[in-house]
Amino acid sequence: MNVLIIGSGGREHAIAWKVSQSPKLSKLFIAPGNAGTREVGTNLNIGVSDFEGIKKAVLENQIELVVVGPEVPLVEGIHDFFLADEQLKDVGVIGPVKAAAMLEGSKNFAKEFMGKYNIPTAAYKTFTNESLAEGIAFLKTLIPPYVLKADGLAAGKGVIISESFEEASTELREMLGSQKFGDASAKVVIEEFLDGIELSVFVITDGKSYKILPVAKDYKRIGEGDTGLNTGGMGSISHVPFADDAFMQKIEDMVIKPTIDGLNAEGMNYKGFIFFGLIKVNDIPYVIEYNARMGDPETESVIPRVKNDFLEILIATAENRLEECSIEIDERQSVSIMLVSGGYPGSYPKGKIITGFDQAGDSILFHAGTTLNENGEIVTSGGRVIAITSYGEDMEEALKKSYAVAEKIKFEGKYYRKDLGQDLKKYI
Repeated sequence: MNVLIIGSGGREHAIAWKVSQSPKLSKLFIAPGNAGTREVGTNLNIGVSDFEGIKKAVLENQIELVVVGPEVPLVEGIHDFFLADEQLKDVGVIGPVKAAAMLEGSKNFAKEFMGKYNIPTAAYKTFTNESLAEGIAFLKTLIPPYVLKADGLAAGKGVIISESFEEASTELREMLGSQKFGDASAKVVIEEFLDGIELSVFVITDGKSYKILPVAKDYKRIGEGDTGLNTGGMGSISHVPFADDAFMQKIEDMVIKPTIDGLNAEGMNYKGFIFFGLIKVNDIPYVIEYNARMGDPETESVIPRVKNDFLEILIATAENRLEECSIEIDERQSVSIMLVSGGYPGSYPKGKIITGFDQAGDSILFHAGTTLNENGEIVTSGGRVIAITSYGEDMEEALKKSYAVAEKIKFEGKYYRKDLGQDLKKYI
């Protein structure tokens, strides 16, 4: 089978790495890919939103299955584009249709969906620039800290947590009035703050049945001790010690099943991954957010723990027979540490030469923001550059391996958090 993976980050490299191991694979293409994906498949210089370019590539390369990595093409309706095209309608697409992708595309839509299907989540209200004064008044009714979320897509950076009313009201004015996050913050959801510990849960579904993938804990803030600005993610750990069988059963009963049932009740065609961003509060799982795809950097620690032929699972999903599959999980611990460019998540330089790839040992290097320069050297091209994934019999062993490699990979301005997993030690 010929497969196309859409995207260019660490998530897509991890999926490509896994799919490339399948005996069912004939040829693998990644659009646009990065310097790492070219080692497991053929990169195609096509943007993730260039639907016509993607169509041309699918037809020219006789692609039978398309796996959509990032959220933007899903929210823009790439699956609908395939279904509406006579030449593409029989090509399998892993990723929901536009209406279902609004679980991620609109925080307000997701909140209304959770309310309708009794899925635990924080109390909230949604405001626009026209109702800014009401938003300020609503903030006054809350106990700090205050949680403000851009309604639309903001590359994982559209959430502001403010400790003071003055800061929160200023942020609300900037988000609504000054469009701090562009069109994404034309609406802002204000939530009550939930105090607990977070985890990421993933399922793959063909719309009827679903399979739960390994869970992970990710680290969003740029600074150690979870301080500073939100990022796309500074690393992840799988498995999560507090996600025992009893708590996972609660997650399935209170969150996963009602979500799948709700999507069916709404008549939505959902084939693909669902990310549940959860927080454990008094032993109850609350949904912070949905993503309509795998998370990043969680994919880089989750996918290596799936022992099955992953392409077989993807094909079964596309063909509505996922119930026939079972997921085998590697019991070892897996951790991913993200190396980022100096200045990220603000402005940062690009084109910095990366060295040390030959010193990774048995760790796996998943490229995120890399490309080749005119001399054929691998250089930085994004804020998040490389995820270093290692296995271990326990978390400490896996972390030690990844941190040792993090020292050996070199590029100017390199930064990474050195405190991953510290918050989990008390649960071990």
